[in-house]
Amino acid sequence: IMKSRWVQVLLILAVLSFLLIHFQFLTCSNNGPMEEKPSPVHILILSSWRSGSSFTGQIFSQHPSVFYLMEPAWHVWVTMYQNSAKVLQMAVRDLVRSVFLCDMSVFDAYMSSQKKKSDLFQWETSRALCSPPACDSFSRSDIITAGHCRTVCGKYPFSKVEEACKTYSHVAIKEVRFFDLKVLYPLFIDPSLNLKIIHLVRDPRAVFRSRENTVADLKRDSDIVVGSQKMKGEMGPYDTMQEICKSHVEIYKAGRQAIPSFLKDRYLLVRYEDIVRDPLAKAAQMYRFAELHFTPELQKWVHNITHGKGQGGQAFDIGSRDALSVSEAWRKTFPFQKIEKVQNVCKDAMDLLGYRLVQSEEEQKNLSLDLLFGQNSS
Repeated sequence: IMKSRWVQVLLILAVLSFLLIHFQFLTCSNNGPMEEKPSPVHILILSSWRSGSSFTGQIFSQHPSVFYLMEPAWHVWVTMYQNSAKVLQMAVRDLVRSVFLCDMSVFDAYMSSQKKKSDLFQWETSRALCSPPACDSFSRSDIITAGHCRTVCGKYPFSKVEEACKTYSHVAIKEVRFFDLKVLYPLFIDPSLNLKIIHLVRDPRAVFRSRENTVADLKRDSDIVVGSQKMKGEMGPYDTMQEICKSHVEIYKAGRQAIPSFLKDRYLLVRYEDIVRDPLAKAAQMYRFAELHFTPELQKWVHNITHGKGQGGQAFDIGSRDALSVSEAWRKTFPFQKIEKVQNVCKDAMDLLGYRLVQSEEEQKNLSLDLLFGQNSS
């Protein structure tokens, strides 16, 4: 009797195994070969204020494969403004990690429970938040301006941010609130992330001149960087510039000169001056680094937005402009006395990143761009 029961059990197992194999075969036949979905690529554009980072962010935002957010850590700094930049870096890192993983619940700590998509800082600069599933008024392949998006896409619920993020192969974030690459090391070794860093820098003299034109927009951030008391003195703007330049030196050294194994092929230095001198070549380089295809539509857009007649000026303005002319405007309008002060507080950064010091007002106006920015180009 025992033997016959064992035979029955074995027969039942054999039938179940056959049915399971048959079911799996039918499933594979109906759906074609099962391919593992590639893990998303995470791109962090690290820069500082007034360095061309909004435009560089748009190079990624307008790509149809990219979910992009511009400075989401703005919400951290606005909420916790009484802390120093160094203290806030950990909270910023945690927020950035959550955004990369499309976990937008991280914003609950910094925004109202009644938040809408349009409460997100500079949401309209994200093409992904201006096209399906975040907004139905445009196609995902459209080049979408912030003005057009703001007009028709603002009333969608905040849940659309996370829903949209999960449909993209690449997640890109532009941030100006990191001052040390080592803070990000845990993200490089996080198995859930595939992080690449684009470190965008700009000539400190051009940055300083641009900051002077947008003092009110940058006041809160400057107070956090150096302290509100320091900002009240005549040297306040130069102290801020010194901290920014120091941060670029630290990030560059950590990324290029003492590379841990997990940083290999995951750090790219880009100078804004090199972008505006050859926009298509530098955009192509950044896309290759980020594993993105440079489509003909994007090539046309990059050319047109850098060869317009606008002069920029307003914070976060990313309209069409004469990018090369804007990049060198400081040489014609910036007093040499101020240039000397900026060069003094930023000398180490300028030497390291390939920006030549000018020794006189005459040299300032006559030195060619190739000689000013020809060294240490990525």
